[in-house]
Amino acid sequence: MTGAFAIDLIFPMAEVLKELGSEEVWLVHGADGTDEMSICGPTSVAVLKDGKIASAEMHPEDAGLPVHPLKDILGGSPDENAAAFRALLDGAPGAYRDAVLLNSAAALVIAGKADHLKSGVEIAADSIASGAARAKVEGLARVTSGS
Repeated sequence: MTGAFAIDLIFPMAEVLKELGSEEVWLVHGADGTDEMSICGPTSVAVLKDGKIASAEMHPEDAGLPVHPLKDILGGSPDENAAAFRALLDGAPGAYRDAVLLNSAAALVIAGKADHLKSGVEIAADSIASGAARAKVEGLARVTSGS
């Protein structure tokens, strides 16, 4: 899954990825202007699968998630963003967590690890609740810091 900052780019990007040999890809653009699956409303998706590119529109409700206002997911200072990320990994509910669940669910569907967005949300939520997500982030931090 990859995002585009403009809706008119998702299909050309899908064509390029198809020509480069990609087998299954979602190119996404949120109606709120984000380059990800939007927790704030509909997301336009160019779906590459089985050599064909199709158009889809997905909503947070398709994943069993509520719609949140954009202001609830806007970032802040580095310290504020770090605190929000830590809270997410601790399981704090809210728009930030729901946005992560939605985008994780989409990635899990594309990877064939979930049958649909709702089951992808369940897998992602379980990863957070079990501490597996935190362990992966901590492992990545160790690898990238050379520790």
